[in-house]
Amino acid sequence: QVQLVQSGGGLVQAGGSLRLSCVVSRSIFSFNAMHWYRQAPGKQRELVATITSGGSTNYAVSVKGRFTISRDNAKNTVYLQMNSLKPEDTAVYYCRVTSAVHEDWGQGTQVTVSS
Repeated sequence: QVQLVQSGGGLVQAGGSLRLSCVVSRSIFSFNAMHWYRQAPGKQRELVATITSGGSTNYAVSVKGRFTISRDNAKNTVYLQMNSLKPEDTAVYYCRVTSAVHEDWGQGTQVTVSS
């Protein structure tokens, strides 16, 4: 069983920044991609950002240019740097790792952006 431990959420004013971290309990080289999702109250969970094992990244249109996903292979950690935050970014954020035969999710962390 792979464990993903998230940290870094909290309350921030609009225009502010937060960095989320997701520490994986084994080498992230074993996964072909790592992702951040979010789920706002009353809404479906949506994909925010993806980084592949090769380092390619992809972002939802709503966060492109404001959020940056990155990975530290030595620390088995994936990050989500969130800048210029907006109230509509308020949600529970989840990390997820995927391989050809496996997936795991983090426990979720609340991000609240006040106007």
